[in-house]
Amino acid sequence: MQEKSVEVLMSGPDESALSTRRYTGPGTGIETDLAEVLADVMCVERVSVDSHFFDDLGANSLVMAHFCARVRKRSDLPSASMKDIYQYPTIQSLATGLADAAPAPVESSVPAPTEVVTPAGTVQYVLCGTLQFLLFLGYSFLAGLVADRGYTWVTAGSDFIGIYLRSFVFGGVGFVGLCTFPIVAKWLLVGRWKSREFPVWGLTYLRFWTVKVLIHANPMILFVGNPLYVLYLRALGARVGKGVTILSHSVPACPDLLTIGDGTVIRKDSFFLCYRAHAGRIQTGRVTLGRDVFIGEKTVLDIDTSMGDGAQLGHTSTLYSGQVIPNGQHWHGSPAQVTEHDYVTIGPAKCGTLRRVGFGLITVLQLFFLYVPLVVGGAYMLVTQVPALHNRPGPGTVGFTSPDLYIDALILSSILFFGFVAVGLAALFTVPRLLNRFVEPDKVYPLYGFHYSAHRAIGRMTNVKFFKWLLGDSSYIVHYLRGLGYDLSRVEQTGSNFGTEVQHETPYLCSVGSGTMVADGLSIVNAEFSSTSFRVSRASIGPHNFIGNNIAFPSGARTGENCLLATKVMVPLDGEVREGVGLLGSPCFEIPRSVERDSRFDHLRNGDELGRSLAAKNRYNIRSMIFFLLVRWLHFFVLTLIGLANFDLYDSYGHLLIVAYLVFSLGFTAVYFVLVERGIAAFRALQPQLCSIYAPYFWWHERLWKVPDTYLDVFNGTPFKNVIWRMLGVRLGSRVFDDGCYLTERTLTTIGSDCTLNAGSKIQCHSQEDGTFKSDRSTIGAGCTLGVGSHVHYGVTMGSGAVLAPDSFLMKGEEVPQNARWGGNPAAEMRDAPDQPEALTRG
Repeated sequence: MQEKSVEVLMSGPDESALSTRRYTGPGTGIETDLAEVLADVMCVERVSVDSHFFDDLGANSLVMAHFCARVRKRSDLPSASMKDIYQYPTIQSLATGLADAAPAPVESSVPAPTEVVTPAGTVQYVLCGTLQFLLFLGYSFLAGLVADRGYTWVTAGSDFIGIYLRSFVFGGVGFVGLCTFPIVAKWLLVGRWKSREFPVWGLTYLRFWTVKVLIHANPMILFVGNPLYVLYLRALGARVGKGVTILSHSVPACPDLLTIGDGTVIRKDSFFLCYRAHAGRIQTGRVTLGRDVFIGEKTVLDIDTSMGDGAQLGHTSTLYSGQVIPNGQHWHGSPAQVTEHDYVTIGPAKCGTLRRVGFGLITVLQLFFLYVPLVVGGAYMLVTQVPALHNRPGPGTVGFTSPDLYIDALILSSILFFGFVAVGLAALFTVPRLLNRFVEPDKVYPLYGFHYSAHRAIGRMTNVKFFKWLLGDSSYIVHYLRGLGYDLSRVEQTGSNFGTEVQHETPYLCSVGSGTMVADGLSIVNAEFSSTSFRVSRASIGPHNFIGNNIAFPSGARTGENCLLATKVMVPLDGEVREGVGLLGSPCFEIPRSVERDSRFDHLRNGDELGRSLAAKNRYNIRSMIFFLLVRWLHFFVLTLIGLANFDLYDSYGHLLIVAYLVFSLGFTAVYFVLVERGIAAFRALQPQLCSIYAPYFWWHERLWKVPDTYLDVFNGTPFKNVIWRMLGVRLGSRVFDDGCYLTERTLTTIGSDCTLNAGSKIQCHSQEDGTFKSDRSTIGAGCTLGVGSHVHYGVTMGSGAVLAPDSFLMKGEEVPQNARWGGNPAAEMRDAPDQPEALTRG
């Protein structure tokens, strides 16, 4: 099945062209064997041992991935990985390189017996899901009861001032309750976390899940980047020193196991969860950071890792379990290794305890005197004082058969939804520009002051996901980003210049060269932080680049014109400026900029043909944008309709209606968007493709990416996530534990029974390089584990029981044997047995 599915992506070279090249025969036995395997994979009679795989033989990375898989199946040949292929791009050099690198026999990469998946019983699995649902009902009931009593008291206010004061009291008490309830629940249900392991779907896991969900739903997460957030972690049991700056929204689920020394900085999009899911079990372990530590963007700290005083971990890097960075050392890569680069290039500023306390106090005052009354009182005023609703007959008199209910819901939902679109765009193009006048480039400012507040406001406002979701993957995202402040030079419009997930820290210092295409997940890192200061500076992406998925692109990047930055690459910050090459891995190394297969559609990207294709794509994208605006509005209309009906029936049923509304909203949202996605696909499965971005099929495929799916995160760690995946067309086995995996093409993905999928992991069954779209099936065998933040590409097969380490990138076409352990970026077999977590070594 797998071989047939990739035939369209594995077109081989022209054999007549190969025959005209000089042929050099093998000189050793290993060269003979490798040449025979490659010739068989490429379906040619023979290959020269000194011919370059990509430049001379016309191979591509997918073909070479299958070559590596064939080599690994030969017991008489040393194991080969894609990194070896790029490092040794001829049979001759590969044979020498593999022979020199071949290790003596080492321990098997098969996980230890304690790591083998012990499947949970179906009864236990169903019971856990039932109890999780009952806990959700109980929490909703409590929230409904409090809201009922509170709003009854707020409505007793006689005038605007009375409603404001009552909203202030009720909202303030309610906010404090929402913040303290998860903390109290954590200490009552768990106490202090210790390094241990336990199976998923059991009662211990149920307590773990309950606490994790509560602390993740705590409003205190809104204060990431604020000294108040540090206080929250301390209240949960974390040992956090003075002057710590945390910018990541990744909340440690086992905070008692987290230790952070004074003056440490943790950048955004980093994972330090203090737990991981592995082979059907939850393993908890310590993460210990010393004084003045720096953690870069898009990093993963596995359990039982530590960093000494003054240590640094660069962007797009990982510490595997058991790794320790000594005092003062700088490491980067996945897995991390020593580097000489200094990631902290900004000097300190005056930012003492008084400044931090003052900033936190001002935040609290703003919250309680402005935001809380506005939310509480605004919600009340919305349903009672809006002119369209002012003449309603009154509670208990309007039912679902009344036209007035539907008219009111239509008016209110239209005003709120389309008003948000219009007013939101106007605000995004004006307010941040005014605030930007107070933040000068390349100037060092102290944290927790006016300039810091302005910088944070700019970042929050200009990173609103709704408009990027609406306009991304179309020609119109270019105008939106330019309106935000991006410097896009002379745009060579392709209709897919940017995806739907592009973020930045300030849009006014983002430069993207002409002819560059950007896939999803780009994070432009144009702000630098120390524990006391910050500075914004320009980040420039060169012309004619292709930027792959899930990349952090920092200021000072050493890349220039005509580069391909592969998925999850660590962008270099030192050395010569790279031009005309591809970069892959963490730390990165050079690969070919492009291959023959990716240039077959170049004729569609020039001249009159481009004009006709682009115009047709623009028309299609406009229809998609209008369609999805209506889809989102219809969803909002239904929720508004049910909300108004609840208001009408409120006197009869009280807080029970609030509970019913919460449950209905969650279930309806999931079913609604599942039906939208399956309806677009006509309830049929996708098929592997190789086509231009100007093919109508690709436009239709892009439309599937626009279906909202953020609702999936609510179901992480529950059996209900599996139900939704199956409804979306995923071929899914039994009792899969999904703690936050994301699947881009659901019907091209197969996941076996009892698999373990960690937070931040992703299975992406497509790529889109330089205007060429490729997709294929990926299969994850039974009992496999995908580590935190790992990324699986298309055309991949993982054998049963295989393990992919945290933050690894499993490249397209790779075949992982059964029970093997792979890791790294790009991923390869881990020949040395990794350190075991503390939870597994205590006997």
